[in-house]
Amino acid sequence: MPNRRPNPRDADRREEGRRPEGGRADDNRFESSRAEEGRFDEGRDNDNRSSERRPEDGRGEDRRSEDGRGESRSSDKPRYPHRPAQDRSIDMIFGLRPILEALTAGRTLDKVFLLRATKNSMTQDITALAREAGVPVSMVPVEKLDNITRKNHQGAVAFVSPIDYMPLDNILAGLYEEGKTPLLLVLDRITDVRNFGSIARNAECLGVHAIVVPSHGAAQINGDALKTSAGALNIIPVCREHNLKQTLTFLRESGVQVVACTEKSDASLEAETVDLTGPLAILMGSEEDGISPEYLRLADHKLRIPMAGQISSLNVSVASGIMLYEVLRQRLGAVKS
Repeated sequence: MPNRRPNPRDADRREEGRRPEGGRADDNRFESSRAEEGRFDEGRDNDNRSSERRPEDGRGEDRRSEDGRGESRSSDKPRYPHRPAQDRSIDMIFGLRPILEALTAGRTLDKVFLLRATKNSMTQDITALAREAGVPVSMVPVEKLDNITRKNHQGAVAFVSPIDYMPLDNILAGLYEEGKTPLLLVLDRITDVRNFGSIARNAECLGVHAIVVPSHGAAQINGDALKTSAGALNIIPVCREHNLKQTLTFLRESGVQVVACTEKSDASLEAETVDLTGPLAILMGSEEDGISPEYLRLADHKLRIPMAGQISSLNVSVASGIMLYEVLRQRLGAVKS
């Protein structure tokens, strides 16, 4: 039999079959991953399962995730080394059973998102427990859930709150029992996270005993809010109320004067027409349209902050600082006199 001259291409093919994960098969998987609009997985659970199923010959294989998309896995190095490391603290849970167990255990959740038009015993239990705990529940389309996480969320995602909310009635009763003069800050639909963090910082520095927010339409208290507050949210109590209208009525019936900060008022803050030394709740409105008319009608007094410039509005965090400083100034003056 004549000697056959070895073909270099045959050697390349054999070498390709033995090529480790960094070879051409991995390149193809990387290109497939890039074609998925730059999406990144938030965990490594699927990574471990994929590496356990990898054949011994080292060939890379395309794997199908539970949603049918082709994804590659690598267990020995980060898939995207140019991206900063993600915060591994648990701020989100997904799946019907984990959320139900979290609510049953009394864990503080910030929001719950459920797949729209889903009705079964577990979603009904989640909704009922969330309502009892004052946790807002939103029924959303699947696209919303997919944008939050690429995990197998089973139509349910929840954000875990980094703080524990406190009951307002207990705080108010405790302040009266201790002989303190209550100073509360009520926020109507403050939705910007950094604004909320700045407001909390102002409130803690200027002696506010508690911040009151609505359960719907308020900024999510997350890492950004904690950072902007300079740690104040770990100190000052936050009360989440289902109905601010009832809350304001309760405060007035409890001897707390409600003062609204609004540019629509004729009374100016510097005129000192309102005594701010007694039990007090300062009401601040949203960044978009201020305080809701139904809440304004419940206010005992309405005050505006005087301005001398051409721009006739202030950032809500700045406005809250001005209002709370005036309260502190009057109270310190009353103590000296």
